Amino acid sequence: MNNRNTNPIQMPKAYDHTKVEERLYDFWERSGYFTPQIDWSKEPFVISMPPPNVTGELHYGHAMYVAFQDLMIRWRRMQGRPTLWLPGTDHAGIATQNVVEAELAKQGLTRHDLGRDKFVDTVWRWKEKYGGIITHQLRRMGASCDWTRERFTLDAGLSRSVREAFVGLYNRGLIYRGEYLINWCPRCQTALSDLEVEHEETQSKLYYVRYPLVDGNAESTGRAGAGGDYITVATTRPETILGDTAVAVNPDDKRYQSLVGRRAILPEVKRVIPIIADPAVDPTFGTGAVKVTPAHDPVDYEIAQRQGLPFVNIMNLDGSLNENAGRYVGMERFAARRELVEYLRAEGLLVKVEDHVHSVGHCSRCRSIVEPLISKQWFVRIKPLAEPAIDIVRDGRIRFIPERFSKIYFNWMENIRDWCISRQLWWGHRIPVWYCEDCDGLTVAVEAPTMCGKCGSPRLVQDPDVLDTWFSSGLWPFSTLGWPEETEDYRYFYPTEVMETGYDIIFFWVARMIMMGLACTGKEPFRDVYIHGLMRDQKGEKMSKSKGNVANPLDVIARYGADALRFTIITGSTPGLDMKMSEEKLEAGRNFANKLWNASRYVLSVTPKGGSGDFRPEESDYALADKWILSRCNRIVADVTSLLEQYQFGEAGRILYDFLWSEYCDWYIEISKIPIYGSESERRKKTTLFVLHYVMNKMLHLLHPIMPFVTEEIWQHLPHGGPSLMVSTWPEAGPLYPEAEKDITTIIDVVRAIRNARSEFGVEPARRIEAIAVAGDRAALLRSQEAIIDTLARVEPLTVVESMRERPKQAVHLIVGPIEVYLPLAGMIDIAVEIARLDSEMSAVRDLIARQEQRLAKPEFIQKAPAVVVEKEKAKLADYRDRLDRLNERRRSLTALG
Repeated sequence: MNNRNTNPIQMPKAYDHTKVEERLYDFWERSGYFTPQIDWSKEPFVISMPPPNVTGELHYGHAMYVAFQDLMIRWRRMQGRPTLWLPGTDHAGIATQNVVEAELAKQGLTRHDLGRDKFVDTVWRWKEKYGGIITHQLRRMGASCDWTRERFTLDAGLSRSVREAFVGLYNRGLIYRGEYLINWCPRCQTALSDLEVEHEETQSKLYYVRYPLVDGNAESTGRAGAGGDYITVATTRPETILGDTAVAVNPDDKRYQSLVGRRAILPEVKRVIPIIADPAVDPTFGTGAVKVTPAHDPVDYEIAQRQGLPFVNIMNLDGSLNENAGRYVGMERFAARRELVEYLRAEGLLVKVEDHVHSVGHCSRCRSIVEPLISKQWFVRIKPLAEPAIDIVRDGRIRFIPERFSKIYFNWMENIRDWCISRQLWWGHRIPVWYCEDCDGLTVAVEAPTMCGKCGSPRLVQDPDVLDTWFSSGLWPFSTLGWPEETEDYRYFYPTEVMETGYDIIFFWVARMIMMGLACTGKEPFRDVYIHGLMRDQKGEKMSKSKGNVANPLDVIARYGADALRFTIITGSTPGLDMKMSEEKLEAGRNFANKLWNASRYVLSVTPKGGSGDFRPEESDYALADKWILSRCNRIVADVTSLLEQYQFGEAGRILYDFLWSEYCDWYIEISKIPIYGSESERRKKTTLFVLHYVMNKMLHLLHPIMPFVTEEIWQHLPHGGPSLMVSTWPEAGPLYPEAEKDITTIIDVVRAIRNARSEFGVEPARRIEAIAVAGDRAALLRSQEAIIDTLARVEPLTVVESMRERPKQAVHLIVGPIEVYLPLAGMIDIAVEIARLDSEMSAVRDLIARQEQRLAKPEFIQKAPAVVVEKEKAKLADYRDRLDRLNERRRSLTALG
């Protein structure tokens, strides 16, 4: 790349992104532009890239964050701030283990066939393969991140950070081990946090089951309610009857007050259980009496804690029933349900079964139904971490964009529960806890101990579990910079500036980063949280592989280019709202890149070999149109900069599109051809050329963060200074010329009105027509800009007068603000011929209307045709009638003129 391109080569006729993008990216990376230099005199700008999971290739959602984050990074870099975008990938414990296990299953193997060490080696090979694919995809999307600082959540340095954080929180009493009710996935064979459970409305059954009362007559039919021989409960999970330790009713439910304190006999296992009163019971659900299964239901667990009830676990970790289930031992949970229901029916204890829709928890990874289980796990005592994390957002040290997401954040953080962080997996960060085989003591340490901290025995065994992926991800903004060591990177680049992510992981990740950042470093991990929505297809449906409506970004890039993809994402977005992706939008993005390319080719084609030298116009050299486009350009510079500061990226992209496509390309470039190809002075031509280059250069700078490839390629062809557009200086707004903006807007409105009239009357594009303008105090303006009106509206002659006593009769009358324009019809069309043509067309349309009305009048058509077909035919009739009305109006206007 030339440092100063004073002898530009001819630009290719068409822009071919396939020949540009990889070449430019390699140039940027080789030049070291992605790697910031630490400069303590300047404030850095830092984004920690949300690390994609190494489960597979990237998708549209990743393309979204690349587009937004790279925009911010390139913009701030051009503003002169040392700018770090730190990339990396996440080991994604449960998700990656699942996909690798699925691959093994295709070979008829399980992880247990390999053993832990070989299985982990297999996952590392998977990581190397897909980690490489991911970095390639990021490069192809134009991500200008600092690859010299690339991190992986299982890197040695990050692993040490994880252990330091665990040990530090443990020593402060914020991590503990206990036996509690947790979410268990029988398929993944691991505990899950509340956030990893997705609750879905599921069509199910509600079973009404009789529990005989102690001292009651079990052979009578009984009734549900006080004084009967049975108490009837309703449940969606009859298999868990085997683990009941009570029946509960609401203390205010008068139907059951006489039964509180009595006992019931548990069907099948014949265990005697108490009937208790607890306010958690909803008297409107089922019969108002519920079974209490503390080891298998979160609400029942809390009831049991309040009431001092025992816990009976009937479930194995694989979802089968254990020895506490009696004769159902070893049966799969849903098979046991069917078997038990048949038993209850045979014993006369099943009153009825109803259809019932309720919320069922599913594993977010494998979609299996989650089983609440009592289990010994490691937890983070979360409220002491949540309270300062709430305060820092409430006092504005961290802000959400859009602000409404802070309310969602507060609601969740204020009702947060302790976080289960242990996972029964093999892939991930091993919990840094060692158990002594001699004294049962435990040692928590950053480095593997050689002896028990309690008794000194060397017989230690490390906890087999790994940490929840989100534990290590929560450290990402500072672990990647060297924490807990006081590295130069950590001291200079932390806290980071912006965390950009989707609203679907505010609780999974954002909240945990804030909590862990404050707990471990004493500082907020970032200052702004920019929330984008989800990518949806053109029908508004969420993209997913199962629906087949998601694409690999590289496939889109191959067809349309990275710039088109990025431009489509950014201009189609509004902070926090979902966006739709479609082929039409991508085509529009590609067309915009082509428009910009063609405009630049024109500018280059009219630039003398060697450029314009050091010519700088004087103020007096500028024509009205020059001042107009310069003023509009400077407004766009100020507006785009302001919008970027406000995170209004979509609006910034949209106003750039409108300005470049319409004002610069469609108007100023066309106006510029008048002096450049005309007989004006050489100074006038140089001034016009200067303005063309000035505006194009400014716009390339503004557009570069959104569309980096096409803008860099154009910039390298045009005369410029410096090695690359991406490290050039962000533009500042220059002077404004509001009067010029007002005046040229008037001229454009006049031209546009004449063009519209020409189109409406079918005047050939090359044909020149007469125009008379009655302009009052704007007459001098129109006369001074007569060349623009003549050229762009194809007018000859143009007569401009201040006033007119008698208006032309056979002329089209246009009103443009205070200006009236008359276009004599004699020079445009033959009125008699046009009326005859309209009569013929109206006759044809009347025939169409008659046939359509006849069809819709047939009862058999209305009754037998699908509703969608009937509506389509009615819409056709409405279109025909509207067309006839417009033709009639046109004929009346021509008749009046004749």
